[in-house]
Amino acid sequence: MPDIIQLLPDNIANQIAAGEVIQRPASAVKELLENAVDAGATEIKLIVNDAGKSLIQVIDNGKGMSETDARMAFERHATSKIKSIDDLFCIKTMGFRGEALASIAAVAQVELKTKRAEDEAGIYLEVENSIVKKQEPVAMQTGSSIAMKNLFFNVPARRNFLKSNAAELRHIIEEFTRVAMSFPEIFFSLSSNGQEVFHLDKGSLKQRVVQLLGNSYNARLVTVGEKTDYLNIHGFVGKPDTAKKTRGDQYFFVNNRFIKSAYLNHAVMNAFDALIAKDNFPLYVLFIELDPAQVDINVHPTKQEIKFEDEKIVYAFVQSAIKHALAQFSISPTLDFELDAHIQSLDAVNQPFTEEKKATASASSLYKTFTEKNQAHFIENSSDLKSWKDFFEPSPSTKAMPSAKLHAVDEECTAHYYENAVQLHHSFIVVQNNEGYLLVHQQNAHERILYEKYANATTGKAIPTQQSLFPATVQLAAADAVLITELLPDLQLLGYRLEPFGPNTFIIQGVPADVISGNEALAIEKILEQFKHFSNELKFSKREKLLRSLSIQHAIKAGVSLTSKEIASLLSDLFACNTPGTTASGRPTFLSFKKEELTKIFGR
Repeated sequence: MPDIIQLLPDNIANQIAAGEVIQRPASAVKELLENAVDAGATEIKLIVNDAGKSLIQVIDNGKGMSETDARMAFERHATSKIKSIDDLFCIKTMGFRGEALASIAAVAQVELKTKRAEDEAGIYLEVENSIVKKQEPVAMQTGSSIAMKNLFFNVPARRNFLKSNAAELRHIIEEFTRVAMSFPEIFFSLSSNGQEVFHLDKGSLKQRVVQLLGNSYNARLVTVGEKTDYLNIHGFVGKPDTAKKTRGDQYFFVNNRFIKSAYLNHAVMNAFDALIAKDNFPLYVLFIELDPAQVDINVHPTKQEIKFEDEKIVYAFVQSAIKHALAQFSISPTLDFELDAHIQSLDAVNQPFTEEKKATASASSLYKTFTEKNQAHFIENSSDLKSWKDFFEPSPSTKAMPSAKLHAVDEECTAHYYENAVQLHHSFIVVQNNEGYLLVHQQNAHERILYEKYANATTGKAIPTQQSLFPATVQLAAADAVLITELLPDLQLLGYRLEPFGPNTFIIQGVPADVISGNEALAIEKILEQFKHFSNELKFSKREKLLRSLSIQHAIKAGVSLTSKEIASLLSDLFACNTPGTTASGRPTFLSFKKEELTKIFGR
């Protein structure tokens, strides 16, 4: 039998290795930007076409390379950063594996121009399939320009797995942001299809953070800064009101290298405990500096996962530094952070406690029982209420009703019942029917109504647009601007008219009639935030995410007072829905209570 184990050809081996490093255009962007930083550049320009699929080019004014170094740079494991095993444990540069250019050259057509200050002319190389196709002198300024064209041209299966241009561009912006944020002393720019997305002048870290994440954060950042013999930490956390439902604006850097660490993120979340809602995430941009020997960054090909020699010390330090910063800025837990925002509109919170109300409350027997000395044992006998828990525990008939029975419920809830429905706590609606009553959750009910309305609009007649007399503008982070551009066709069907107006800015020419005048920009921002919140749900299409986002954001919230006419209209619209019993995400819109059960509760 012949031997069957053979060495792979170099070009195939390189393509397999490239799969670890170059997973999508953004992966190449990261590697090329980091190489430019390591070259000592003070100006770095990134140019992409077709979200990096047809072109990724990085131009820098760094130290450049000699002719020999330029050729060697495309060999696997060729690096200027490591000469001995000890160097691996004290790395201070961004790149060090010697795989980036070799991986890029294995899956793309590459053109490199580079020149050192001491050389009269630079060198030009064309590399394809890891083979140098052309080499000649070139006139150029000191520095390097590397252009990567037609990514995965020789691996079509990999190219087919790439997402839409908008999705891939968002990933590129994400990688660009991470590198640019690490080095505010370097000028960075990003152009996409000939249009400048970022122009980041050199400046302070705060200026760079605001440039990248948006001007709205300018006055909403809390400075973090602590130094010890073991490690230093500096940067910013957002004030509690900047917390969002998505993790987008969270950045950890260790020795200026962006990292992902669920462990350290947990430390930040603990520091914000009781300051923000449990399902919200704070903004942070934090830089940790410590001896490179205390960190192992050679854990993953992307170099974004690292290991600390002593994780517990770093965890405790991060948590303590953030708590100290928040305390210095007089940010501490208050009632507002614990309560749902809509509770603030309830009468019990926002109406004054008048002398008349105070006198009425003071006269009650319960008040006297708890305020007068030695009276606790006189609390009225409540043995007749021994089954009070049964009232609150759900029984089969108090669960959301199956959709097959909903039309019967609708027939029982006539217009007469709708008109006499009552609102409780500005959040619930009680409506009688022939068999008992329904307890309707007004926000959930309105979500269902809007969801079906929007779903119908995307498949049939578009929702009318209310033209803005004084069009508002909304300025977004670059990644959000790319996202909303992708959503524009569907938004138009749903009543929104937005037009690009300069970098990352849009004019809101019109909105659906149910958007309150003056809140147009806020509505757009909340829709985007809700949309990103759904992004982890891979089972949803882009349109489905948008429909759900709009219905959640535009629904009447708990805590809003409704007139009798509004209540009747809400109930009528709810029971006209195809699936009135639940929201799109499965929450019940109402519960049904039988008359017999009410009688039983009271022992009759």
